[in-house]
Amino acid sequence: MNTKEFLSRYAAGQRDFRNLNLMAANLRNINLSGVNLSGANLTKANLTRTNLSYANLSDAILTGAVLTQTNLTKANLLNADLSNTSLAEAETSHARVRNAIANDANVSSIRQTPLPDSV
Repeated sequence: MNTKEFLSRYAAGQRDFRNLNLMAANLRNINLSGVNLSGANLTKANLTRTNLSYANLSDAILTGAVLTQTNLTKANLLNADLSNTSLAEAETSHARVRNAIANDANVSSIRQTPLPDSV
């Protein structure tokens, strides 16, 4: 499934996109609240200013992705690979990040209220 079809299905109400390959996808400024992308490949995806609140990104591969100013409020990032990602100014209030891999991730100016789980 390509990015255009993914966005069309999301707009039509589908939310379950487990294990989808969206490598290098441009998803900038899109509302994907509540999407299930568990196990998805989002390597080098552009998620700048994307709304991923309440999203399930558990076990997702986000290596090298850009999540600058992304809304990750209450997102599930359990076991996600965030290596080499940019999370600058991302909103991570109440996000679940236990066991996430964040090697060389840029977390400068990250915005958050208390996180119940920590990296």
